[in-house]
Amino acid sequence: MAATTSAAVTESPGLETQRKEIESLLQEHELRAGDTWYLVERRWYEQWKEYVVTGDQNSSSFPGQIDNTELFEELDSYHLKERLVENEDFVLIPAEAWRNLLAWYGMVDDQPALERKVVDLPSTVKVEVYPVEIFLCLHSNMENVVTAQFSRADHIHTIQKVMMKQFEVVEGAETRLWMKSSDTCCERLRNVHVNVLDSCLISGMTVIMEMRNADGTWPSSRPQIMNSVEEQESYRGQPGVCGLTNLGNTCFMNSALQCLSNTPPLTEYFLRSAYLEELNFTNPLGMKGEIAEAYADVTKQMWSERHYSVVPRLFKTKVGHFASQFLGYQQHDSQELLSFLLDGLHEDLNRVKNKEYIELRDADGRPDQEVAEEAWHNHRRRNNSVIVDTFHGLFKSTLVCPECRKVSVTFDPFCYLSVPLPFSKDRVMEVFFVSLDPVAKPVQHRLVVPKAGKVFDLCSALSEMTNVSVNQMVVADVFNHRFYKIYHADESLSCILDRDDIFVYELSSRSVEEEGDEVVLALYLRERSQYRDSGSGSSSCGTSLFGHPLLMAVPRVQCSRNALYHLFLQRLARYVRPPDPSEEGEDDEELYKIQTNGVSDDDGEDNGMRPGPFKRDDCCDGGQWDGQADGPAVTQTQESGKQVQAEGTSSEVRAGCSTEDSASASCSAEASAGVPTNSQQGAGLQQQQPCETEVEEEKGECLPQTNERKGYQARCRKLLFSIQAVNSNGTTERGMGEDGSAFSFSSQPYVAIDWDPDMKKKCYNENEAEKYVKHQSMEVPHQQTTVQLQECIELFTTVEILEEENPWYCPICKKHQLATKKLDLWSLPEVLIIHLKRFSYTKYSREKLDIIVDFPLRHLDFSGCLLRKTGTNGEPPSRYDLIAVSNHYGGLRDGHYTSYARNKDNGQWYYFDDNKVTYAREEQIVTNAAYLLFYHRQDKIRQPTLLPPSDSSSSPAQPANDVTSHKHDGMERATSCVNMETD
Repeated sequence: MAATTSAAVTESPGLETQRKEIESLLQEHELRAGDTWYLVERRWYEQWKEYVVTGDQNSSSFPGQIDNTELFEELDSYHLKERLVENEDFVLIPAEAWRNLLAWYGMVDDQPALERKVVDLPSTVKVEVYPVEIFLCLHSNMENVVTAQFSRADHIHTIQKVMMKQFEVVEGAETRLWMKSSDTCCERLRNVHVNVLDSCLISGMTVIMEMRNADGTWPSSRPQIMNSVEEQESYRGQPGVCGLTNLGNTCFMNSALQCLSNTPPLTEYFLRSAYLEELNFTNPLGMKGEIAEAYADVTKQMWSERHYSVVPRLFKTKVGHFASQFLGYQQHDSQELLSFLLDGLHEDLNRVKNKEYIELRDADGRPDQEVAEEAWHNHRRRNNSVIVDTFHGLFKSTLVCPECRKVSVTFDPFCYLSVPLPFSKDRVMEVFFVSLDPVAKPVQHRLVVPKAGKVFDLCSALSEMTNVSVNQMVVADVFNHRFYKIYHADESLSCILDRDDIFVYELSSRSVEEEGDEVVLALYLRERSQYRDSGSGSSSCGTSLFGHPLLMAVPRVQCSRNALYHLFLQRLARYVRPPDPSEEGEDDEELYKIQTNGVSDDDGEDNGMRPGPFKRDDCCDGGQWDGQADGPAVTQTQESGKQVQAEGTSSEVRAGCSTEDSASASCSAEASAGVPTNSQQGAGLQQQQPCETEVEEEKGECLPQTNERKGYQARCRKLLFSIQAVNSNGTTERGMGEDGSAFSFSSQPYVAIDWDPDMKKKCYNENEAEKYVKHQSMEVPHQQTTVQLQECIELFTTVEILEEENPWYCPICKKHQLATKKLDLWSLPEVLIIHLKRFSYTKYSREKLDIIVDFPLRHLDFSGCLLRKTGTNGEPPSRYDLIAVSNHYGGLRDGHYTSYARNKDNGQWYYFDDNKVTYAREEQIVTNAAYLLFYHRQDKIRQPTLLPPSDSSSSPAQPANDVTSHKHDGMERATSCVNMETD
């Protein structure tokens, strides 16, 4: 415990002596469990080192009293700051060195000494910088709570003494302690001689002390704070039908526990407390019986009939204590947890106290029966427990050397079968194809592509459906209205996840030629919004992305701002409708005079549009886009407007511009009005030539600059949106200087068109923009691959060649060989666990196989697979019935575990989803989520002693043991689980 230190300063030795003493103590002392070390603020310690090195006691670097102020969160409570780092914020010194420094320099008044214990944690010894902080109170006065800190190495007896002193309990009074977690669960601290770490006390828990009454009774069997648990005392449910609370990403543990809980021989072993006589506290490979005791506690609670749901916090803590990979609350694999748990239970309950050394012998031509019996006998001489009795079987392993043909036969025990799933070489992908036709809706296609293929293979498959050349396709991942990634043709398809939104864009053939005259632009849609800066009070403008981005090829000669404007309008023709000038009222006159890029034309003169067009000298040669003053922009608009009037298609005007031939009109307008053409771009900026009339070069027509003309001209200048060059995120605009500074692009050009909210609401049809068409390939039901469990077992027993990373040493050739290996089943256990290897890891890819494995619920027959022939009538028992299934929904990165299990007492199937339990029907159980299968041998199955609940197949609203009955079929169950919120 930390104590306040204000010791008197004694006369200190010379500086050199101080330095040598402290350095010697630091070098001599090693971390030993139980020792005491102290924290010292690093800057004070560094200043002291500088002081003693100078050798001048009158030096200005004199550190003064020990001051740890910088380490405290606040000086009232003297709580340490969070996440302090050794040698950056503080240094650790042994107790003797601390006493010397304290005697020589003293300590700031009222500051506590930061005394810390050295604790022996699993696989490490360290100074406990942050001790366990718990709350202390008396059962008779629960509101008087005191906070105290204890080391993980402190014994519970230490807490007991501190509490008796703190609450002035009469010495000699008989007391007992409870620990309470935040979820109102209480547990007796029976053994006061264990330390805090082993008792699973963690920060935030409460320790409650109660004293025996004068009549020899205890005030309560449990503290009154467990009201919710006491309410359950009157509850009587079906034993074993009990949920498990998710402590945070612990669904993997809950799923495995439910399957084991519904394994009859193991559960009955713990319910009758047979484990108490077989706990092995001395096994160096075990966990001192703690895993077995923790599992027994969970099992007994689940089968006590008194709980709707159990909180397996103690079990989780014990598992993390002995298997550091399960510390914390990360996602894990239920099979890995099950493997650890079965091994831990076996070692904790191993009846063999002293394992003898046994030298293994090769078969050397002996009969299989003899070699197998010898191997099993040797295995039982070292491993004899309820886990071996229930779950262990025997393999026959045959290795053949490819050179000398040496045959090596061994028999090895197993606890579960990890069977491979047939690996499909193809993969189904869904993509959206965006045609070059601006009025065509995106089309959703379902493609079959090679799993190990490239993006080129995806394009090839799509090309067969669309008759569009592969060279005219660009594949992109669209996320949050922007391009998350634009793929190259040679990239692997493995980097594309099934949940990604993949769009394939058709480009013109000219854009993909080596010397083509087009550049590919990525086009984003943004909406402008104004907000007021709370600090300065001024208004600022921001943008937000919306809609689907586009990829389009732009002619190099039309890289000006105005030309792009017309091209973009044409590309957005399906869902962008320009306002009809005849529909605009006089109130919009001023609005028409204001340009969307912020430049207004107050006196109606043709001053041009700014900033000007994108000039890309090397726009598509790796050069820059120049934002130049584009005087003839309005001229071009007028020309386009005149052309529209001549054609009589005013309803199709896009803000005063022509429709389908706007691109060609803009080209001629640029040429006539002085916009730099491809041949003129090197000559620099074309100056605007103001004039009173507008002359069309090709027709020689002249339009006077009348008032009517000026009004029309103002309307023409009203643009639907402005154009900005942006980065790949579409948020950071590239720097644009004054009057013609360039836009610089390093690789893929990205452009955003910015909409005013009112104009967007008026002209942008969001419903139309979101529409798409389903190709006939989407109408064909996706046939999910289904394989039989027997096929997986046959794959397991197939001959294979060892991998280069795992060769076999041939005793004849005297070298490692890539031998052939074959596994066969010799004997099977009472309870057979089959692990379906859904997670595939290779050098080139990682994936989860979602194929459906059709496994039987009854009469799984292994008679054709077993080599052993010594049972009744020459055949050992080999038929199994399913009793439990662990399910995994989701993918490699995230997911959720649940389980199905058959209750041993009433034979009813239940679906366990953490703390929720529902009835299940047999047709629901076989899904593509099945991961672990538990089978019980028929000759060992005990018939149910109770009838199945009558309401398990009745109305869904009818509860049974607080269990909701469900009426979905198997597919509905699978769908509902797939959509579950992940951990």
